[in-house]
Amino acid sequence: MRVLLFLKSVVVLLALMSLLGCAASPVRHGPPSDSDIASLERMILALGPGVSAEEAERAARVAFQHTRELAVSYQITSSPLWHNTQVNLGIKERGLCWHWAEDMEERLLAERLETLEIHRAIANAFNPLRIEHSTAAISRKGDGLEHGIVLDPWRLGGTLTFVPVLDDPDYTWEERERVLAKKRRRSAGRLAVPG
Repeated sequence: MRVLLFLKSVVVLLALMSLLGCAASPVRHGPPSDSDIASLERMILALGPGVSAEEAERAARVAFQHTRELAVSYQITSSPLWHNTQVNLGIKERGLCWHWAEDMEERLLAERLETLEIHRAIANAFNPLRIEHSTAAISRKGDGLEHGIVLDPWRLGGTLTFVPVLDDPDYTWEERERVLAKKRRRSAGRLAVPG
């Protein structure tokens, strides 16, 4: 009886989710506009002295182009949360926020930028009321994440969001390695056997 009730619940959930997915307007992944690329380029140049103008232009162009390539590769056709559901159900292979962050980081690192640095960041890792979110960010070489620019292709479903890390209205970012270290400490604390 419980199995039958569970299966009915799953069927209803899938039906509702498919209706929500169909209601979403299709996502279009056209080429980035020159003005968007120029805007990000100016933000990267404004990170401070020593940032190469050529690298700022290249990083901006690559970030926008790679966002578009990933959107096509991940088959983004709906909202980020609906796409996450499809990935988590095994319908689609990739497209969770950490996939976007990992792939963006890898692509920008392949550029071998000398005056810029790529970071990984996580928000909401310890907030039970919000889903954890990952992104890539770019800063001037030697500067920390907090001085950088978020490069987030996930939150708008394949459209690059770029905003200074400390001015992001939606997320409070922490270095990925710091968050993972906190998680390891918390996990180790739970696994410790009382003496």
